[in-house]
This record gives sequence, C-alpha cells and structure tokens, in this order.
Amino acid sequence: MAGSVMEFTDANWKSEVLDSSVPVLIDFWAPWCGPCRKLAPTIEKLADSFHGQVKVGKLNTDENPNIPSQHRISAIPTVLLYKDGKEIDRLVGGDISEAKFRGVIAKAGVA
Repeated sequence: MAGSVMEFTDANWKSEVLDSSVPVLIDFWAPWCGPCRKLAPTIEKLADSFHGQVKVGKLNTDENPNIPSQHRISAIPTVLLYKDGKEIDRLVGGDISEAKFRGVIAKAGVA
C-alpha cells in the first residue's frame, strides 16, 4: 500500500477496524477493478491528509472474502466508514469526489 494507506485483511479486521480508537475508512477493492484503480489516488490523498486522525486503508476482496461477505459488499469499489466499531456510512462507486469523502469523514467528528 502506498504512503499512509493501511492494508486491512480478514485476519486484522477486528484489531484494526472494530477495536480502533479512531475512525476507520475502508476501501473494498480488487486489482482487476478499473473504478477501484481510479479511486486509489483519492484514497491515498485522504490517508495522507488525515494521518493520525483517521485510519485509511484498503481491503482486497479477492484475497479476503470473509469480511466483504459479512458486510454485504456486492459491488466494488465500496468504501465504509467505521467509528467505535460500527459502520456509520457507506459509499459505492468509483466517481466519488474527495469533497464527498471529506464530508463523510466529518460525520465521524473529524475536521
């Protein structure tokens, strides 16, 4: 993963997402997904902008099938925002603006 972007997996989901003391933004993606690749620079920019305030990372749905299945991820890219171990927002699609993401992150109390 580039820069401050974390890698989430089936194995570290509980410790890195559910038990996190800060909000967590998770990009569900796959290497073959064109819209996912298009979204990647925005995710990287958010990771750098919110470093230390929000965990920003990606979960490869091909390599980690359990978590996407448990969270009804039926299309990628799908981005979830978690706070205090609970999903508080969900965005689907590759044409999501940085401003939209910043608005969603603000819902978690991060400016």
